[in-house]
Amino acid sequence: MPRLSPPVAFAVVAATFVWFLAASSAPSPLYVVYQERFAFTEFTLTTVFAVYVLALIAALLVAGSLSDHIGRKPVLLGAIALEVVSLVLFLLADGVGWLLVARVVQGVATGAATATLPATLVDLAARGDRPDRAGAINGTAPLAGLALGALGCGLLVEYAPAPTRLVWALLVAGLVLAAVLVALIPETIDRRPGALGSLRPRVGVPPRVRAGFVAIVPILLASWALGGLYLSLGGSVVAQVFGVHDHLVGGLTVVALVGTGAVTAFVLRGRVPSTLLVPAAGLLAAGTVVTLAGVSTGLLALAAVGAVVAGLGFGAAAYATFGTMSTLAAPHERGELFAALYTLAYLAFSVPAMVAGVAATLGELRPTALVYGGVVALLAVVAAVLGRRVPVPATGEPVPAPTCGA
Repeated sequence: MPRLSPPVAFAVVAATFVWFLAASSAPSPLYVVYQERFAFTEFTLTTVFAVYVLALIAALLVAGSLSDHIGRKPVLLGAIALEVVSLVLFLLADGVGWLLVARVVQGVATGAATATLPATLVDLAARGDRPDRAGAINGTAPLAGLALGALGCGLLVEYAPAPTRLVWALLVAGLVLAAVLVALIPETIDRRPGALGSLRPRVGVPPRVRAGFVAIVPILLASWALGGLYLSLGGSVVAQVFGVHDHLVGGLTVVALVGTGAVTAFVLRGRVPSTLLVPAAGLLAAGTVVTLAGVSTGLLALAAVGAVVAGLGFGAAAYATFGTMSTLAAPHERGELFAALYTLAYLAFSVPAMVAGVAATLGELRPTALVYGGVVALLAVVAAVLGRRVPVPATGEPVPAPTCGA
């Protein structure tokens, strides 16, 4: 069987990375459509969102290092197969139960892929004598994929026929092509024993980096909780608070945050991550406050400006938090440390959104969004204070932030 050259294989894996994350954010503009069609509450909506994140966490913790033992390609092909199953479930969905099952399967698939795709890119970049390329792609592809999925789905829902069918058919077609191409990439590691042992979850924070870990917790919670709000209830806020029922606008709401974040993370590559913690927190707080002003006054344009400013902070925070931990931890400590970081980040991504769903179901969406945003802004202010206490590594070596999948 022919094998793709490392540069071509790198492009294939990078595109697959973007496509995976695009599929993960595609439901966001559709949540309002499903809510109207299946007549469920905001709490049910956020539950559909949260089960995906919890399944993703489980997959990351269990299968995070599996590809180190059985190879990158088997795990990637398995993840693609599971993702196709989830998209077919979306395609056939005729009730909330289908959506829940589809999101659980998608969470497992995305978790396995998110743990493997960055490592594959690093391997292939090293073979192609361009190791710097992996850092740039790993730092920007996830956020770029989230933006692409929300924007593309918003366009299809608003202007194309069969909005709850076409987007899934197109995503399945792209993944089938990805599976064919991934089968042709070279395997980048040798198999080694210990696959079963690697499935045991490992989470830990080494004692000597705990002070730095505690200092980044507020900005980690603030940024990921804000992302969870946009990706779960963003479309509902646009429709109910601002009275705009254009699904493209709902998609653009997500793009304003994560698309801006993707560009910001790319521009910041090469900077010392710990020096960006305070500016990231400041931008996150300022953007959230401006957005809250837009929600309070009903001015969508003002809220949009706030979302873009918050997006600058979101991207900077993603780079700064994970990059800082990379520089503070020794190589042999990073596996368990990142498992702890991802677990905390994804819990912040899902649990507050579920709480907001309960509050919006029992009360109203506008005050729920205002309180939620107020807590995020407060956490960002605390993060700006604590960020000054994080030491700058003596080497000053910038390390690209690991990937996130939403």
